Amino acid sequence: MLRIDNLGKRYGDHPVFQGLTQTFQPGCYALCEEDSTGKSSLLAIIAGALAPDEGDVWIDGHSLAREPQQAKARLAYVPDNCMAFPMLTGRQLLERVTEEKNTAVDDAVLDLAYRLDLEPHLDKRFEQMSTGMRRKVFLTAAALGDPAVVIADGPSNGLDSPACAVLAELFKTWSRDRVVLFASYDPELVQACSARAIKVAELR
Repeated sequence: MLRIDNLGKRYGDHPVFQGLTQTFQPGCYALCEEDSTGKSSLLAIIAGALAPDEGDVWIDGHSLAREPQQAKARLAYVPDNCMAFPMLTGRQLLERVTEEKNTAVDDAVLDLAYRLDLEPHLDKRFEQMSTGMRRKVFLTAAALGDPAVVIADGPSNGLDSPACAVLAELFKTWSRDRVVLFASYDPELVQACSARAIKVAELR
């Protein structure tokens, strides 16, 4: 469902990683390393938010380099920085994602918003929300369109304990039939969603 093929990334003369090649089957995978290992860059490349210097990403059979629209339609991304659209409301972001993926807000998405206690905040702009509330919007948006691959960078950052419990349950459910790949320093989340801990350097 997810394959990275000979991925490489440099910043100036500094190589972050090179030759990363791995096929991910449905399941939950966690990058739990310290900073400066390239995990955020790797997740952003897989999500199509950052261009690699070499290599390609395949999402549900679609090349991100050659078929970006089809590949991204099968992908959900929860970035570390959830302030990309400060003037949008949470509801407007969900509407934008439904249009991009040609889908609709179904009962499962509404139930997730309810369990995350997001509904009372959907009409706030992102600049008016707390860090945790912004992340809840992106997590809810990740449920739209039945993605084959879910990428999340620091998904529990800013979440309270009840929301973290919902997140762990959500990742466990998704990982039954899709790839969930996330970066986190939260060992309780990794354990609660039965994630397999991996390292960037091992992906070759």
